[in-house]
Amino acid sequence: MATPLEFYKEEKLKKVKETEIGKIPKEWEVVRLEDLCERIKAGGTPSTSKREFWNGDIPFVKIEDITLAGKYLTNTKEKISKLGLENSSAWIVPENSLLLAMYGSLGEVTINKIPAATNQAILGIISSKCDVEFLYYWFLYFKPNWKRYAKPTTQANLTAEIVRNSKIPLPPLHEQRKIAHVLTTIDKAIEEVDKAIKKAERIKKGLMQELLTKGIGHKEFKDTEIGRIPKEWKVVRLGELTKVTVGYVGKINEYYTTENDGVPLLSTTNISENGIRLDEIKYVSRGFHSKNKKSQVFSGDIIIARHGMSGTATTIPEFLKEAQCLNVVIVRSSREFYSKFVEYLFNFEPTRRRLLGWKSGSVQGVVNTKVLEKFKILLPPLPEQQKIAEILSKWDRVIELKKAKKEKLERMKKKVMELLLTGKVRIK
Repeated sequence: MATPLEFYKEEKLKKVKETEIGKIPKEWEVVRLEDLCERIKAGGTPSTSKREFWNGDIPFVKIEDITLAGKYLTNTKEKISKLGLENSSAWIVPENSLLLAMYGSLGEVTINKIPAATNQAILGIISSKCDVEFLYYWFLYFKPNWKRYAKPTTQANLTAEIVRNSKIPLPPLHEQRKIAHVLTTIDKAIEEVDKAIKKAERIKKGLMQELLTKGIGHKEFKDTEIGRIPKEWKVVRLGELTKVTVGYVGKINEYYTTENDGVPLLSTTNISENGIRLDEIKYVSRGFHSKNKKSQVFSGDIIIARHGMSGTATTIPEFLKEAQCLNVVIVRSSREFYSKFVEYLFNFEPTRRRLLGWKSGSVQGVVNTKVLEKFKILLPPLPEQQKIAEILSKWDRVIELKKAKKEKLERMKKKVMELLLTGKVRIK
């Protein structure tokens, strides 16, 4: 796929000028946001004790609505009445304005595609002198920098005054629109990939429901204590098939070391339904490793989260054999089951619900070895386990590739924003 910048002729920045915000093209200006806008104003919240102020027809925007919306806000979770609007400092922000969060998700921004009121944590920004899409992308790019200007309270907050006085490098209007068009093109590509990811995930979920309850090609079924399953399948306790142990439990900070000097340490934070999270791996000394063989895992073992994402399972790949485990349950690989199949089984929602019903511990809810040893699972013949796991693994790979494509597009968008919104690359 051609990148959006390939649709245009690029011109390296040659004629620049020094400004209070750095070098920008000579044709650009540095302006205060207030000078671009007809209105910049926060909203307000009607009294929650007055029922007549709520559940009306006026969309009421909170921070969570902006966070969920992305680029365009088209609906809100709550609405207020005309009476609520009149009896508060809320006001109607016209459609195609900018909404910017001052508290909580600092600098989160969206374009409202519907007239809406907002609470006091959100600024409505109305400008007819600047392209609203360009302004959206500028604030999206600038978002990480707001903390430097935020009011130093317990939680960093912006004020309307800080936002009004913020400086913006402003190209001519035609260039603003071209910049916004390029970035919108990337956003659309990301959106399409995101839809494809969600579709693939729905297909996989449907296949799990079919394959992990009905199997492949079965016509006769039987009722069991864990549901209706194919006649050829068995119901067994996990402890009958394999050894269930727990990884190291205790303080481990003194044993941390670097990748070059140690062995990988896997904990709950490394477990996901999509395999081991490699970005979260820590390392412990080889001395610790040699003293704690019981918490060592091998290729094909399954580790299960004891708390947090309780019950989530993942299989140990070959390159992590002999890794150490911290505070997770280890299900040792067995000749009687195919590890990847059992992983899918534990990550199957009905299995998870049954397991969490057995979960012990009153505070965190910890899954322990005794629970898992007695836990009943369905067990197809080994060849069928392998076939089911193979089918689901194909969809995992499809999802993984699409997610990698999305990440690549997001990295590209970040770089293109930096180049275009600062004028380092111009669009003819």
